[in-house]
Amino acid sequence: MKEKNTNKLIANNKKAYYDYFIDEKYEAGLVLHGTEVKSLRQGKCSVREAYIQIINGEVFVINMNITPYEKGNIFNTDPLRPKKLLLHQSEINKLAAQTAQKGYTIVPLQVYLSRGRVKMEIGLARGKKLYDKRESIAKKDQQREAQKDFKVRNLG
Repeated sequence: MKEKNTNKLIANNKKAYYDYFIDEKYEAGLVLHGTEVKSLRQGKCSVREAYIQIINGEVFVINMNITPYEKGNIFNTDPLRPKKLLLHQSEINKLAAQTAQKGYTIVPLQVYLSRGRVKMEIGLARGKKLYDKRESIAKKDQQREAQKDFKVRNLG
């Protein structure tokens, strides 16, 4: 039987691709409490302001906002509490070594459901300068124009 890729996207961080060059990507599990999974299944999550830190050999995502579940009463937790990420020790050591270098940081890219589990894609990133951002915008505009021209030629 063929296993198809059934990832349901919950939150995406488009701003990370604009502000950073993403060198490597990792998939990490999230440690969640109470009704956070129910809230995530409804798509109530934001990773725009979130960032990732390595504290005492463990990886945490900080400022990730999971809106409290409306039917959750006492089982709801603080929406901005630090959430632990599950990675292999070798990956954590590699990320720690890379972030010790100048200019590298770890950013959350997206949150999704994979086979019933909440996963986060994180990226090892280098910051872009202002001229790099302008270059990205120009490239995106060129692609948009090319798509527009392609549609016009094929319809006529």
